[in-house]
Amino acid sequence: MNRTILLVEDDALMREFITDYFKREQWDVLEAENGKAAMELFETNTVDLIVLDIMMPEMDGWSVCRRIREQSDVPIMIMTARTDDDDQLLGFELGADEYVMKPLSPRVLVARATALMKRTEGTVGRDGDMLIFGGIAVNRKSHAVTIDGEPVNLAPKEYELLLFLMKHAGKVLSRDYILNAVWGYDYLGDLRTVDTHVKKLRAKLGKESRYIGTVVRSGYKFGAEG
Repeated sequence: MNRTILLVEDDALMREFITDYFKREQWDVLEAENGKAAMELFETNTVDLIVLDIMMPEMDGWSVCRRIREQSDVPIMIMTARTDDDDQLLGFELGADEYVMKPLSPRVLVARATALMKRTEGTVGRDGDMLIFGGIAVNRKSHAVTIDGEPVNLAPKEYELLLFLMKHAGKVLSRDYILNAVWGYDYLGDLRTVDTHVKKLRAKLGKESRYIGTVVRSGYKFGAEG
């Protein structure tokens, strides 16, 4: 079955050019010329990957990325002509998986998109309502968590944190980003809340806690030994 990409690009010629290359590689392509149209397509279709321009009318790419991450862990690849490191960091903190610079080769873009899909699909297994990483299995319907088949009792926030980290496997996530995503922007606590819950979660995960480690930029990464 073909994968489906949502291509969000306001330049019609660039959009057509990129679409042609993806179709040659047997991708189905949904096209959006601005952020508002992108959200409408995203909410009415099932997509496997989003390639997202930043500077667009109606709604910019940052806003689209933020809104999609509130409801989905679909892989997102940002493409932009902006070279500022802070822009790239913002993209990753908002939940983007890849960041590619314009001008770009459509062939390289397709190759990187294919590699991203293989990496995403190969890191965390999905089987219906189940999310699986190593010996950790999470039933998203019942909220049951097991380690090598043995049940583990997690507090509600510990469960939400684990699920969030599993969905973002392989990414470096700042404490600020984790706090806002799991506890909400209106949470009045401080960043030590994240450290405390990660420490408790590591204790309950036993040997599988090796997948959660402290990494660069004072954040956490799921999927790397710590």
